[in-house]
Amino acid sequence: MKYKSIVVAVLLSLMHSHSMAVDIDKLQLPEMGDSAGSLISPLEERMLGAAFFRNLHNQAVINQDLEIQQYIESIGQTLAANSDTPTSPFHFFVVMDPNINAFAGPGGYIGVNSGLILLTEAESELASVMAHEIAHVTQRHLYRSIEKASKMSIPTVAATLAAILIGTQSPSMGQAALMAVQAGNIQFQIDFTREHEKEADRVGMQTLSLANYDPRSMPTFFERLQQSTRYYGKGVPEFLRTHPMSENRVADTRGRAETYPYRQYPDTIGYLLAKTKLAVLTESDKRINIQHFSALLQQGTPLQRAIAQYGLGLVELESLRFETASQIFQQLSEQFPEQPQYLTALARSASEAKQYEKAHAIFTKAVRKFPNNDAIKIEFTRSLMKSGQAQQAKDLLLSLSDSQKNQPFYFEILAQLFAELKQPGESHRYTAEYYYAVGQTEEAITQIRLGKQVDNLSYQLMAILNDRLNYFMSELEEQKEQRRR
Repeated sequence: MKYKSIVVAVLLSLMHSHSMAVDIDKLQLPEMGDSAGSLISPLEERMLGAAFFRNLHNQAVINQDLEIQQYIESIGQTLAANSDTPTSPFHFFVVMDPNINAFAGPGGYIGVNSGLILLTEAESELASVMAHEIAHVTQRHLYRSIEKASKMSIPTVAATLAAILIGTQSPSMGQAALMAVQAGNIQFQIDFTREHEKEADRVGMQTLSLANYDPRSMPTFFERLQQSTRYYGKGVPEFLRTHPMSENRVADTRGRAETYPYRQYPDTIGYLLAKTKLAVLTESDKRINIQHFSALLQQGTPLQRAIAQYGLGLVELESLRFETASQIFQQLSEQFPEQPQYLTALARSASEAKQYEKAHAIFTKAVRKFPNNDAIKIEFTRSLMKSGQAQQAKDLLLSLSDSQKNQPFYFEILAQLFAELKQPGESHRYTAEYYYAVGQTEEAITQIRLGKQVDNLSYQLMAILNDRLNYFMSELEEQKEQRRR
C-alpha cells in the first residue's frame, strides 16, 4: 500500500476533532456486538495506548506545563464522565503545534493541538472538539477500523499510529518513520466511514450537553472553520483536510443544536488562563502579545481585564523583567486570592530573579493554601533545585499525585535530583525511565547499563535495574522482529 493512501486512511480515524448532534433525551445506542471486542483485550488496549503515547513524544512536542495539563485534563474528564461509558479510562494532553487539529489515539489518549485551542473563542467550542473525539473512542471506531492489522504487535501498532500522526505535519519525516515500523508486507489501513463520523457527531453532542457545555458551539465553530478556508489556500487547516465540512453536515448539527433550550454558558477562568498562557508560550514575537493584551485592558469585564494583566505579566516574566512581572502578579494574587495561577506566577517571578528566600516563602504559602495542586509543587521543586536544596526538592516531588508519577517530566526531575544527591545509580535509573517514557527505548537501555556499572549498588536497586533492562530489551527485540517479518 502506498504511503499516501495509508496516511489518508488513517488520518480519517486518528485525526478527528469536532463534535455535534443529539436529541434532548439520552440516545439509546446499539450494542457493539462486532469483532472489535475480540480484537483487543482491556489490558492490551491499555498497553497499546501507553505505547502510542510514548511514541508520540518521539514524534511531536507534548506540552509539559502542568497548569495547562491540569486544565485540559479537567475539561476532558468532565466530558468523559458524561459520556456513554463514564468508567472508561481517558488521558488528555496538548500538542504544542500551531496546526489546527485534534485526534483520538488508542487507549483513550486524546490530544488537542495548541493551535486549535487558541483558535476557539469559547470554552464550549473546545469542549465540542474533545466530545467528538471521546465519542470515537467510546464507539470503538478505531478498533473496528484496524481489524486487518490485528497481527501486528502492540509496539508496532503504536509506533505506526504515532508515525502517521507526525506525517501530517512533515510528510517526509512521517514516511521515514512509517517505513521503519512497517518493513515487509504489513498492510495497515484504517477507514472511518461516514456512519462513524455521523455517530461521533451525534454522541459527541449528547456528551457536550450532559457536561453542561453549549451544544450550539459545535456548528458555530465548524461554520467559522468552513468560512476560513478561503483565506488558507493550499495551507488549509489539517482539521479541515481530515474532517471535510459539507454544508449538509454543518446544517445537520445546527438543527440538532437548536433542539436544546438556549441559555448563556460563561467561560471558566481556567479556560481563559490556560489559553492566555498558551498564547505567550507559543508566540515568539512578544510585541504581538503585548499589543493584544494591552488592547484587552481597555475593554471587557474586570475578570477579562485581569486575564489581560496576567498575559502581560507572563510576557514580562518571559522577557526577564522580573520586578514588573512581580508587581503585576502581586496585584492579581491580592485581587483574586483563590486563584492559584497568580500566586504561582508571583513565586516563580521571585525564583527566576534568584530571590529564593522570597520565592520559597510564597511557594510554601501556596502549597498550604492549595495542598492538592501539583503544578505548584512542580514549580516549587524546580526552585528548590536551583537553590541547591535537593533533598527538600525530592521530598516535595514524591508528594505529587500518582497520576503525575508516570510522566516524562517526573522521571527527568528525579534523575537530576539523584545526580545532585550523589546517587548515580538512581540517576541513571530514572534517566532510563525518562527516555522510555518519550519513546527512546535504546537510550533507556544504555542508561540502565550505565547504572549497573556504578559501584556499591544496593541489592534492591540492582534487581530493579536488571528487571527494567530485561523489559526494555524484550520490547526492543519484539519491535525488531516485527520489522523482519
